[in-house]
Amino acid sequence: MTDLAGELRGAVRGEVGFDTTSRALVTMDASNYRRVPLGVVAPKDADDVAAVLEVCRARGVPVVARGGGTSIAGQATGTGVVLDFTRHMAGLLELDPGSRTAVVQPGLILDRLQEAAAPHGLRFGPDPSTHSRCTLGGMIGNNSCGSHSVAWGTTADSVRELSVITARGQRLRLGRDWAGAPAGLRDLAESELARLRTGFPELPRRISGYALDALLPEKGADVARSFCGSEGTLGILTEAVVRLVEAPRARALAVLAYADESAAAEAAAGLLPYRPLTVEGMAADLVPAGAGLPAGGAWLFVETGGDSAPEARARAEEIVRAADVLGALVVTDPAAQRTLWRIREDAAGTATRMPDGTEAWPGWEDCAVPPARLGAYLRDFRALLAAHGLRGIPYGHFGDGCIHVRIDFDLVTEPGVARFRRFSEELADLVTAHGGSLSGEHGDGQARAELLPRMYGEETVRLFERAKAVWDPDDLLNPGMLVRPAPLDANLRFSVLPRRPVDVAFGYPADGGDFGAAVSRCVGVAKCRTTTVAGPAVMCPSFRATGEEEHSTRGRARLLHEMLAGEVVTDGWRSTEVKDALDLCLSCKGCRSDCPVGVDMATYKAEFLHHHYAGRRRPAAHHSMGRLPQWLRWAARTRTAPLLNALAAVGPLARIGKRLGGIAPEREIPRLATRTFTAWWRGRKPVQGAGGPGDLVVLWPDTFTEHLSPSVGRAAVRVLEAAGLRVALPPTLLPGRGAIGDGRTTAATALLTARRARVCCGLTYISTGQLDRARAVLRRTLDLMEPVLRAGAPVVVLEPSCAAALRTDLPELLHDDPRAARLSAAVLTFAEALERHAPDWTPPAVDRPVAGQTHCHQHAVLGDAPDRRLRTAAGLTGELSGGCCGLAGNFGFEKGHFEVSRACAEDQLLPAVRTAPQDAVVLADGFSCRTQLEQLAGVPGRHLAEVLAEALDATAGGAG
Repeated sequence: MTDLAGELRGAVRGEVGFDTTSRALVTMDASNYRRVPLGVVAPKDADDVAAVLEVCRARGVPVVARGGGTSIAGQATGTGVVLDFTRHMAGLLELDPGSRTAVVQPGLILDRLQEAAAPHGLRFGPDPSTHSRCTLGGMIGNNSCGSHSVAWGTTADSVRELSVITARGQRLRLGRDWAGAPAGLRDLAESELARLRTGFPELPRRISGYALDALLPEKGADVARSFCGSEGTLGILTEAVVRLVEAPRARALAVLAYADESAAAEAAAGLLPYRPLTVEGMAADLVPAGAGLPAGGAWLFVETGGDSAPEARARAEEIVRAADVLGALVVTDPAAQRTLWRIREDAAGTATRMPDGTEAWPGWEDCAVPPARLGAYLRDFRALLAAHGLRGIPYGHFGDGCIHVRIDFDLVTEPGVARFRRFSEELADLVTAHGGSLSGEHGDGQARAELLPRMYGEETVRLFERAKAVWDPDDLLNPGMLVRPAPLDANLRFSVLPRRPVDVAFGYPADGGDFGAAVSRCVGVAKCRTTTVAGPAVMCPSFRATGEEEHSTRGRARLLHEMLAGEVVTDGWRSTEVKDALDLCLSCKGCRSDCPVGVDMATYKAEFLHHHYAGRRRPAAHHSMGRLPQWLRWAARTRTAPLLNALAAVGPLARIGKRLGGIAPEREIPRLATRTFTAWWRGRKPVQGAGGPGDLVVLWPDTFTEHLSPSVGRAAVRVLEAAGLRVALPPTLLPGRGAIGDGRTTAATALLTARRARVCCGLTYISTGQLDRARAVLRRTLDLMEPVLRAGAPVVVLEPSCAAALRTDLPELLHDDPRAARLSAAVLTFAEALERHAPDWTPPAVDRPVAGQTHCHQHAVLGDAPDRRLRTAAGLTGELSGGCCGLAGNFGFEKGHFEVSRACAEDQLLPAVRTAPQDAVVLADGFSCRTQLEQLAGVPGRHLAEVLAEALDATAGGAG
């Protein structure tokens, strides 16, 4: 392997990675399969591709082409050298609006092509749900389709010419009329004309096998088209000329409700004469509550287009009138349409979890039958599932007769794998009986290639083998795919995982306490590789900053999977490769909500760091910032905040302190408050008319509000009391300040107060993996909060990251303590508290636009709907951006993280603030967000409580 790596490094200009991380990242795609490659090459250009093929041919090493790695049948994995086209060969070389064509490289992401074509009123027709990260090369390799295939067909329908290099180094330009055909291909096709005319089913989504019928003279002897869907087994694509279509100027979406998916499937074919752009089907199990769809058990999403909004709407309404439905809805607002389409696009991930939380897997993801037979096929499919004791939730491209489904296979035990094989064989027969194709979109790969004889017959499959030999006589390119395939039940990715759950600190309640099952949540659909944030989304800021797979949620999950497998990553929890990949994880928790399968990399990172540093010396930053609550309490007790602020202002001393603390030299050390929030609370005089007979709320004095931003706490008290609420602080609940029970403090709480005990969410300990310390802190906190828990009082937490830690980390870390779940349930955000406990209160009118960013933890864990409603009621207009500020607690302060931290801020937050109206209020509820704004942009951000408190004071002043 070392010799091969050295020879490749001498032959190519792109990167050559034979290290542990490079190999571990590409052992899997989005399928059930896993293969360990020798290494990865990111070619700079076609010459690099040719050089790799030459070196590998001489050594007999297989070569696999890989784009985004989202293939779901195993065809993007291999045991030899993997070519990664996403790093360098990802350009849009030319776009000609006149001829409606574009010249693209294989690593170009589809959305980049769509963005470039849109100003010309054009688009690329096929659009898989992974359009934000799938590549044109991968789409050509799989002959991908997407939701608009009823209007614009498959990728093969959009290909004009292809530049490919064969395994023996021949450079070909494929097109019609035998253009670019390798020697022997025409003779092979012309000797089998009868078979080519009769042996290939005519249906819109026939993707399985080689498209040799495209070589028929009546079809233009189209070599480029026949190459589409060959899964990298015939040649390596280096460039493509693709056809663009005119995009409708306006669209409307008709949502049609049916009793179940079979009824929806029966109706789909009848809508095709109305020439819709899409006819997509979904069942209720995949649609989140509150989606606003008409009542039913399944829906068709039918999109129409037109030159104007009224024309598009009229076409949608015509379809509604023609359909026999339980209910219907026509959506014309583009934002509302995007929201609904996002549900459909995320289904590839959400379908991996059954309603009861059990897992479901790909493998039979995209069979296709003639659209008119879809209803009957679905009934037979359901019966087959039941006969095998399996469950799945069908959805997909009903207008093309193509069904996606994830099935709850047991791919771990021997009986479960045997059942997987029997079901696969019987389903292949069922699809064939309905005149269908084993693959209707994503290719055969290892999942279905073994069963192609059931669809095509042995003679046609032998013809496939002969065609493969014409293109690749040495079987160098992606061997084991399409012809002479590996068994469908071999190389399963779960077989290498430990049979017993490993010992972990967190409870992983959604995964049965099994860290391996949690890691296996990642099915590889790679939404984390999306390079632009849509709406409030957060995931994955570090990938957008670096563009490196190892810094994506999927990449980290792959490394953790390999760590548990122990074959590529061999040193377990001590792995430096896993540590390095997790190092740039901001623990933003964006993946917890934005990942379709709910991967929670922040928790996995904390778990890993806990084990990695067990009994070992920790980085300085873990002591300086991981134990921040201790240092800040010490400063408050000793009244040394003014001295520390003065020392931090002295350049040489600050530099020494930052170096000792593992803090980035580019950072300024935040100033400590000279008077803590609780000191203000204890010393303040009751405000005339403040509070009232309303509900009691307990205001949580988090570390950041207490020691760094007490103005936020003071403002929150002002607003909460103005809303008529009684406010108290833990652990002691003083009479006259919102006392619990009879208003008397107990001896226990008085003693705790005497000891200056403080509640803490444990966030800084958790984020640095100091989980033993976090548990101790949280247990002490639960002890202190006993009076609050007994009284059932709500706990208002102003810092979103602390609220998220209490809401999720607390019960998952102390899963053995029932008090943890009770405190978690009691936690409310500032806006939630006002909405639930002062519903009749009207906030003061601010009447200004807003700018800033929704806190990443608020987006991922807490939700911001109450905040939006509160802002609207106060006359704060506009939307906050998505993404992550990049500071993310200790992350942006740690040495070596500054550039990535700044890049994350430049992704969404800083541009949003720079382009905001001059009178905009810059909202930033998180201390990290405010600090990032101040240090990188010189802009003061404010908590919503501060904005409302200022408006209250202005109103009171004006009245006075």
